[in-house]
Amino acid sequence: MVTEVAVADAAEELDILFQDEALLVLDKPSGLLSVPGRSPQHKDSLALRAQRWFEGARTVHRLDWETSGVSVLALDADVHRELSRQFHDREVEKSYIAIVAGHVYPDEGEVALPLICDWPNRPKQMVDHENGRHALTRWQVIYREIDRTWMRLRPITGRSHQLRVHMQALGHPILGDRLYADLEALHMADRLQLHAERLAVTHPQSGERVTFYSPSPF
Repeated sequence: MVTEVAVADAAEELDILFQDEALLVLDKPSGLLSVPGRSPQHKDSLALRAQRWFEGARTVHRLDWETSGVSVLALDADVHRELSRQFHDREVEKSYIAIVAGHVYPDEGEVALPLICDWPNRPKQMVDHENGRHALTRWQVIYREIDRTWMRLRPITGRSHQLRVHMQALGHPILGDRLYADLEALHMADRLQLHAERLAVTHPQSGERVTFYSPSPF
């Protein structure tokens, strides 16, 4: 049972988009890990902050350290199991806002390139047509500026760094990407210009389709 007092106190540390007895939906800031890292200096994370206020909060999916936006946590084991199944079975709808270098044409398309971990350069990922896992991203241009393009990205699969590698492979790296952008694109932004703006799931208890939204901070 989550008390109103706990919710009020937690709001000082967490940006809560939605909360009921089953779900805790947070707006993760850029620069915060989704789960604790191995070293002591990397203990701080969205999961750890959530667990301070919501007993039993469990991470269902992860956003990269530099990516901001909608993140859903389960508040009990049964909810966690069901949400994890939805992610595994690709029943979850996700969309991201990204700003990439250059002008992207045409107005929409997709990238279907298999990905694998680049072990000598971890945590980087890379395209590998022989050993990589299937990865699919659908994209749509929102608008173009002088030297960049605002895009909406819809990952159909959920591979690590998928959107970042796919945009690099498209020839338009995400601005501020310290792992995959060239120097020019890296210095065009002070943070990774990738934000999880929308997440739709089926509520594990009510069975209703619910959508959570966070406007882009850049």
